[in-house]
Amino acid sequence: MNLRQIEILRAIIRYNTTVAAARALGLSQPAVSNAIKTMEDQAGFALFQRVNNRIYPTAEAKILAEDAEAIFEMHDRFVGRIRDLRDSRAGHLRLVATPPLGYGVVAAAIRDTQALRPKIRTYFDVRRYEGVIASVETHHAELGFVLGFSPQPGLSAETLFEGSMVCVMHPGHPLAGQAAIAPADLGRHRFIALERGTKLGEATRDAFAQAGEPFEFTSEVRYGNTACVLAEAGAGVAIVDPLTAATNRFQLAVRAFLPETPVAASVVWAENRALSRLSWFFLDRVRDVVRHVPLRASPSGAAAAYKHPE
Repeated sequence: MNLRQIEILRAIIRYNTTVAAARALGLSQPAVSNAIKTMEDQAGFALFQRVNNRIYPTAEAKILAEDAEAIFEMHDRFVGRIRDLRDSRAGHLRLVATPPLGYGVVAAAIRDTQALRPKIRTYFDVRRYEGVIASVETHHAELGFVLGFSPQPGLSAETLFEGSMVCVMHPGHPLAGQAAIAPADLGRHRFIALERGTKLGEATRDAFAQAGEPFEFTSEVRYGNTACVLAEAGAGVAIVDPLTAATNRFQLAVRAFLPETPVAASVVWAENRALSRLSWFFLDRVRDVVRHVPLRASPSGAAAAYKHPE
């Protein structure tokens, strides 16, 4: 007995007449009657008793119909899953990002996605640039988010944001009164550098070289978030990407850094792996977050509670 025949058996038991069952199923009455005959031939026993133009299920038919309910419940769940996947309401996301994007833009996009699609599961990791690329290449993550992506074979990419590095400091810092900060300005103050060998660390060092200024620092950190924490604590001035400065709840003055040092945020995925509908849905949320990031510099002015250590 196939699924369609079981569906007809179920409808006849529910409606008690072949005419009503046929109407509910969108079939003709003769088609339903023929289905009954076929089912009884296959089963080898009667499924219905006929009394005064009405049919009544036998005890055996009722047993089969009761057992069939589990099949229809499973089928309904299956259809629901298809609908959820079609509408990006179910499934899972595997994401990886470098800290500047992972702790800000991507985290906010995960929040927005889960608010709209509460049934999905998200697997999220934060790694260094090389780790993000490796995770995407080996299919451990479907989407990777990085700053300063360099095109390479086997990977597709989309630029999500383009901007310039900024200077961050405690609002009471002496440099907070300037609209823009140059390497020459930083020589007189404690400077928090991004780690040598990282893309942003090397970009900062190139900017100092371009300005003809020595690159001297009092603290060196791996990530922009760490630099912001130190700057907020009054430990110095840092140069970070604008997304880190704008998407975290730091109490910082944010000023332009000159010479202008470009930085771009990208999403990458494996060329040999088609993105799921849910991944495209998530990317739309990321674009929304980036579109609304407040990138303007904070107002100038000193904070009374700040005691400058220099």
